[in-house]
Amino acid sequence: MLSIIGCGNTNRRDDGVGVHVAHHLKAYLDGRPSHSVTVYDAGTSGMDVMFQAKGSKALIIIDANFSGSAPGDIFKVPGEELSNIKDPGYNLHDFRWDHALYAGKKIFKQEFPDDITVFLIEVENTDMGLDLTPVVRQSADRVVELIKNRITAWT
Repeated sequence: MLSIIGCGNTNRRDDGVGVHVAHHLKAYLDGRPSHSVTVYDAGTSGMDVMFQAKGSKALIIIDANFSGSAPGDIFKVPGEELSNIKDPGYNLHDFRWDHALYAGKKIFKQEFPDDITVFLIEVENTDMGLDLTPVVRQSADRVVELIKNRITAWT
């Protein structure tokens, strides 16, 4: 199974880009039911990421990025580069998806996917609000298309 998980806070404009992508992919899959691809909206819950990824063969995570790069920049990062963090401590308030990658491998071992890809989209605005900025929306649409291609290859 391929699991796709969108992360972010949809009340903080561009911070919700991962959830935005997940909702578009859910709508895309509604017309193409597949038992081998699932899409989740994890919001800001890293713990949800860990449990939704369990049992998957491959995992794609989409989230906002805050690196100071140009707004809308897209980074495609192999999961192993982001899961080699120190022990996260497991406090639910501080448990993010990168912690979920580390903890999931540690806890679930072979039941946790090795094939992990993370798409990070650089934000422009994280003020209170529900809409994405135009540059981030455009990048989100590009990521949706990239993931649709992965879904087609997977199924």
